[in-house]
Amino acid sequence: MRHGCKVNHLSRTAAHRSAMLSNMAASLIKEKRIETTLAKAKALRKYVEPLINKSKEDSTHQRRIVFSQLRDKEAVTELFREVSQKVANRNGGYTRILKLGRRLGDGAEMAMMELVDYNENMLKEATTKKAKSTRRSSKKKTETTETAKAETEVAQESKAEETPKAE
Repeated sequence: MRHGCKVNHLSRTAAHRSAMLSNMAASLIKEKRIETTLAKAKALRKYVEPLINKSKEDSTHQRRIVFSQLRDKEAVTELFREVSQKVANRNGGYTRILKLGRRLGDGAEMAMMELVDYNENMLKEATTKKAKSTRRSSKKKTETTETAKAETEVAQESKAEETPKAE
């Protein structure tokens, strides 16, 4: 039984799991999105988010800490140059996991893991969201806007009559 055990061992030895997570994190940083099983994606999130958080402070010490975990010089360079600039104002939640369904061969649940600030489609949707409208509320809006326009016109006419003309 695994009572209180917070690490998903993924049916691997510690060395195998460490190497696998390191390789997956490097691929995620280089490619910005990877497709894997849901269990591996959830384990990878706990592995890669602290590394991205460390990349916000670009110092030799932080680079060495991240390199000791990633073991890929290109991925570390990419992380500190590009990814850290995109996530500089974000306080957490650097990755997103999207479920894709089940794999045909063994029925494993698949997921796509991506860096949040690199999905242009979702960023566009977030900036151009429309307010939800229904038939009922649209009638009320048109009636209130028409009455508001009529009231402002009346107010402007009364102000124009009250102001004396300077001659």
